[in-house]
Amino acid sequence: MNQEYYSDYIVRGMAASGQIRCFAITSRTLVEEARRRHGTSPVITAALGRLLTGGAMMGAMMKSKKDLLTVQIQCSGPVQGLTVTADAFGHVKGYAADPIVSLPASPEGKLDVGRAVGQGVLTVTKDIGLKEPYTGQVQLVSGEIAEDLTYYYATSEQTPSSIALGVRMNRNNTTAQAGGYMIQLMPGIQDEIITGLEKRLTEIRPVTAMLEEGHTPESMLERILSGYELELSPERLPASFTCGCSRERMAQALVSLGQRELGRLAEEEEKVEINCHFCNTSYSFSSEDLKKMI
Repeated sequence: MNQEYYSDYIVRGMAASGQIRCFAITSRTLVEEARRRHGTSPVITAALGRLLTGGAMMGAMMKSKKDLLTVQIQCSGPVQGLTVTADAFGHVKGYAADPIVSLPASPEGKLDVGRAVGQGVLTVTKDIGLKEPYTGQVQLVSGEIAEDLTYYYATSEQTPSSIALGVRMNRNNTTAQAGGYMIQLMPGIQDEIITGLEKRLTEIRPVTAMLEEGHTPESMLERILSGYELELSPERLPASFTCGCSRERMAQALVSLGQRELGRLAEEEEKVEINCHFCNTSYSFSSEDLKKMI
């Protein structure tokens, strides 16, 4: 495959004279970057990869460069929890509470994401510059991520949606394919359009199967919305696993501990290591570094 095939990006569009809003993404590279950074097992790569993929499309709905979206799953399954944050520019990052979980395949022979996640709650927080962030929370309906996000939009935002997310792994535990799409119905949509679209969606192959066939985000939406006057934005929004942590930010976190705690650490520890949950990067500070902070 050529490099362009593997480059991650999001496309956006409208159909049926504005009655349908749609997004699609190819996300293999960003999911593989998350797997590499966190050393996730195959089923956790699939779970986290789906949430990263969905989170990237959800972030693309935001308007301001300062807007930030966080999707968090707290659950009873062995993964224990998943956290993803995204901005309006295709930057997404995330982690699993337990990155290494081994489970038998599902009865269909697939990675059993639903069992890895189990029961729990999904919380979406949007920090869009208001006094208080908007927060919506729903119970998980399946643990399969796409169904849970679909339920969130229907219940918390009253936006009927169809969301499909997929991650396919190679035998060597690298990411073979990843991507997804989101179809949303706007207020006042005609009943016959809903009926026709529901039938169309039952005929659509899984996301990873379409990607294996060579489909792009654009052609996935064209297949789903053929006959609905699809209008895609000419702009491709690049998507990537991106973390904004730095040594300077971690130093600020240490300074916030106060002089007394920094003094204790400087006397008792040769060095202090701080790990970023989101990208698994470690930052080391010697006792001399701590004394300078004091």
